[in-house]
Amino acid sequence: MSNGTAFVWDEKCFWHAGGNYAFIAPIGGLVQPMVSGGLPEAPETKRRLKNLMDVTGLSNELMMMSADPATMDELLDVHTKEYIDQFKSMSDKGGGELGLRTPFGAGSFEIAALSAGLVTEAAEQVLNGQARNAYALSRPPGHHCLPDWPNGFCLLANIAIAIESVFKKKLAKKIAVVDWDVHHGNGTEAIFLNRDDVLTISIHQDHCYPQDTGATDVVGEGAGKGYNMNIPLPPGCGHKAYMNAMQQLVIPKLKEFDADLVVIACGFDASGFDPLSRMMCSPETYRLMTREIMNITDGRLVAAHEGGYSEMYVPFCGHAMLEEMSGSVIRAEDPLAHRIAGQQPDAYADAFHDEVISRLKQELTTNGVL
Repeated sequence: MSNGTAFVWDEKCFWHAGGNYAFIAPIGGLVQPMVSGGLPEAPETKRRLKNLMDVTGLSNELMMMSADPATMDELLDVHTKEYIDQFKSMSDKGGGELGLRTPFGAGSFEIAALSAGLVTEAAEQVLNGQARNAYALSRPPGHHCLPDWPNGFCLLANIAIAIESVFKKKLAKKIAVVDWDVHHGNGTEAIFLNRDDVLTISIHQDHCYPQDTGATDVVGEGAGKGYNMNIPLPPGCGHKAYMNAMQQLVIPKLKEFDADLVVIACGFDASGFDPLSRMMCSPETYRLMTREIMNITDGRLVAAHEGGYSEMYVPFCGHAMLEEMSGSVIRAEDPLAHRIAGQQPDAYADAFHDEVISRLKQELTTNGVL
């Protein structure tokens, strides 16, 4: 097996157009257009991560590659034909908006298929032993997308498409998904809710987005009962609470499930400088969460880029994670480390967050997940 880290990306994914929004509000009425063009799911967060890697030299230490788009058969293994046909037709005609907050421009169908293809290639690189681990700089993201309904900037269910593809190729029998995007991974959850060959775990800000999903009592259905774990955390809980949740809840469940591959739905929007969340994570949080998973997987994992909307801070979060994945000694020092450390919860708040995680553990145990 290779000891390398594959970085799977494509310039065309930066060219996906996301519509005329001011963060999550459509432009119009009293909502003035933004200088940046609007939609927070903009290419610059991802492009600037790649740029930072180039400038520090980290790119030179990774196995850089692109991939083919997901095939129509691969898309239809997850999505309904009616939805795929509608999405492609609108894309061919110049774009539009489907579902909830999923605007797109001309050609976005092909770009979304490419984004799913990047995640699939990343999974195959690891499962075939060509890479120790892999990072897919996928855009548009995918973890909110349902089989027949796009949602929250997500037009195709990238991770689910990749999982079904490697299952069909008999490269894996069991896969775990750890979603630490700050928003609940409702799409991935829904797709695998009745399955026992895919464990889905979501750590998210409680009632952030979607506001009506992500509760601890959603644990799976039928054969999938006990294979879905939701960890809703209170706003502002910070680095210590995330690490506590990983060590007490996520890691024990991953050890029990013993997957052939762990896929991280990798959003950096729990950072302390993200405009769409109220958490207080830092690049060090992502580095150490990655380390926790690598420690139990012999370094094997796949990361699929999801959200993260601070153009300045996402690159440092992603770089720290890739430093850990690759074992590189190259560092992109966090320019805001001192500031965000000073904004972490105090001992009183940490004690409250410890109680929250203890309660979550009890609820998940009662509900048959732990």
